[in-house]
Amino acid sequence: MRREQSQQKRPVDSHGLPANTPTGSLFLVGVPIGHPDDITIRALGILSRVDVIATEDPIATQELLRHHNLTAVVTSYGPTRIKEKVAVLIHRLQQGISVALVSDCGSPVISDPGSLLVAAAHKHTIPVCSIPGPSAVTAAIAASGFSAEAFHFYGDIPTPTSPGKHRLAMVLTHTEPTIFFCQTESCLAILKTIAKAAPRRRVALACDLTFQNETLLKGTARHVSQLLKRIRTPHAVTMVVEGKKRVTAAKTDQHRRR
Repeated sequence: MRREQSQQKRPVDSHGLPANTPTGSLFLVGVPIGHPDDITIRALGILSRVDVIATEDPIATQELLRHHNLTAVVTSYGPTRIKEKVAVLIHRLQQGISVALVSDCGSPVISDPGSLLVAAAHKHTIPVCSIPGPSAVTAAIAASGFSAEAFHFYGDIPTPTSPGKHRLAMVLTHTEPTIFFCQTESCLAILKTIAKAAPRRRVALACDLTFQNETLLKGTARHVSQLLKRIRTPHAVTMVVEGKKRVTAAKTDQHRRR
């Protein structure tokens, strides 16, 4: 299939950096979701060459750099004063400085404020290049055993109070699997809500993906909540909720005849 021409088609050097551009370039670099060795060779090359690494979590990024014997200038991007930081980074990019944007783990922009910087870069015609890497979203759906031909992603779902309860209600209407991140302290409450609303719906809980204690719990929400109580409290949880079963026309007709 023919792909549309994009900024990534510009001439690049051996490290993937756009060549002969009047401004700097913004690189969206995927980093490990847990195990520090789950990083691409290209990502390491970019992180070693850019002038600045903007990160959601400078401590986590410095640990990753040390693990791979890299040194770099690291600056904070988030969680506060995002607009001010975007303005500063755009100004530096316009001066010809190259910037890599990373998240604390996984792919930047996915469920974090990186999109503001990317949108600003496009607005100012600054080259944007995505360096793909690990993602808890794809890792969880792949391990769940649910169909992955199509799925929904909801980002973070808080404790199912008012906004969280509404989002969970939406999740249970989908006929495709839904993936979201949840805090460990709210995980049991979310499972309880699902068990009450859809007792037969299966879920898969991917706990601490890529770490030594990686665990996958699968079954009805009630069963998974019981399993979760028996293991050590996970640091990170990605939940996959099975899609609602489709009702066929034959079953609908049969139901109407009753």
